[in-house]
Amino acid sequence: MVFSSPFFLFFFLPVTLLLAYLSRNSKFRNAVLVILSILFYVFGEGEMIVLMMLSITFNYFIGKWIDRSKTKTAISVGVFVNLLLLVIFKYSSFVVENINYLLVDFHIDPIKFAKVKLPVGISFYTFHSISYLIDVYRKENKVQKSFVDLTLYISLFPQLVAGPIIRYKDIAYQFTGRFLNSAQFQLGIQRFIIGMGKKVIIANSLGYTTDLLFDIGPAQLSTSATWFAIISYSLQLYFDFSGYSDMAIGLGKMLGFDFLENFNFPYKAKSVREFWQRWHISLSNWFRDYLYIPMGGNRVSKSRVYFNLIFVFFVTGLWHGASWNFVIWGLIHGFFMIIERLGFEKFLRRGGNFIMHFYTIFVVVLAWVFFRSETLEKSITFIQSLFIYNKNSIYSIDMFLNRENIFCCMLGLILSVNGINFMLKKTVQILYQSTISIQTVKSTFRTIKSVSLILIFVYSALSVVSGTYNPFIYFRF
Repeated sequence: MVFSSPFFLFFFLPVTLLLAYLSRNSKFRNAVLVILSILFYVFGEGEMIVLMMLSITFNYFIGKWIDRSKTKTAISVGVFVNLLLLVIFKYSSFVVENINYLLVDFHIDPIKFAKVKLPVGISFYTFHSISYLIDVYRKENKVQKSFVDLTLYISLFPQLVAGPIIRYKDIAYQFTGRFLNSAQFQLGIQRFIIGMGKKVIIANSLGYTTDLLFDIGPAQLSTSATWFAIISYSLQLYFDFSGYSDMAIGLGKMLGFDFLENFNFPYKAKSVREFWQRWHISLSNWFRDYLYIPMGGNRVSKSRVYFNLIFVFFVTGLWHGASWNFVIWGLIHGFFMIIERLGFEKFLRRGGNFIMHFYTIFVVVLAWVFFRSETLEKSITFIQSLFIYNKNSIYSIDMFLNRENIFCCMLGLILSVNGINFMLKKTVQILYQSTISIQTVKSTFRTIKSVSLILIFVYSALSVVSGTYNPFIYFRF
């Protein structure tokens, strides 16, 4: 089930909010949310709910063992089993395929292996489980004695299938110490609508054209059309994922939870290092706290720091998918993180903000080619087409530049660098210096904001009901 589906918007969400606000105390409310979260997952994944519940049950008892014994054996077993679960269901086919390539080279019969279904959200709920176990082991939080509350942390539906990844220590106190109030509820609605608009109005519109361009392939596209394809995908990916995160954060607020931000205008970054401080922040924080720092972080020799960085980004790429393309995408980012540490970032600063920003966007956009393409061969061909004139092209860029695509690209470019907020601030400054009263200015902006949110919701809802193109990219992770 996706947040932008008619069933979720007009049935599941209203019922959830009604039951949550009718619940008199946090214990009963948590139990209600657990049931609803399980139903949410069952609607999309059916029998795969058994796997998630087995994982939660295992982590509940392992957490008690860690708290009781406080040994490395307990935490090692807990982390190992969680990772084994992830490997079996997400990477087993990838591992067997690569082994078979080697076996064929040695004229050995390949291994026959049935593909394992990838449960939606397994990367997210596995990382939540590991976060819980490590936080208990480090004594950063007490062990969760309530099976219901632990189940809620791992399965809470706003973040269950596509994040953000919530560290246990950031939310543990909210299971019993959260309050439902109208102010937070209003903020939640606003955030949800904004996320829905980003997803439906921008990501969905650009996604349809992007898929068409990538299906055609660079061999038949002009150079300008190839560039349009990857720029369009860069915007689609950002607004798809950040839109989902906004909706998840908004839903959390409606239910009394405060989730940390997951995006902070990453396309404003002036280095790859800064990009990862702004992009998928919850994943970056998770790898920093539970992998990079335990490996030594920055407290070791320079050569070891570089190894730590490249290893973390290798794992980051692999986390996104069982494909060498994802690994290469991660290694590209790791490589540029290292050369920036070696002094390249200081060199770029001499060129000013424009050069730094151009460099970052150039690297990030080119790396997205590997993220989007199905195979390494297609990625290389696509990149070649970006820089080599294709005289045999059949499709030119003007064939895809309709009004909707131009509007979505322009709007996406402005919003991705927080351009709307910049323009609003300038407008407010001008109005404050005029003869118009401050109260009138505030009242006008509140009205404009309210009307805009209503229009965004109505348009998005109508688009969803009409059954237009409506995928979620990050569901496959």
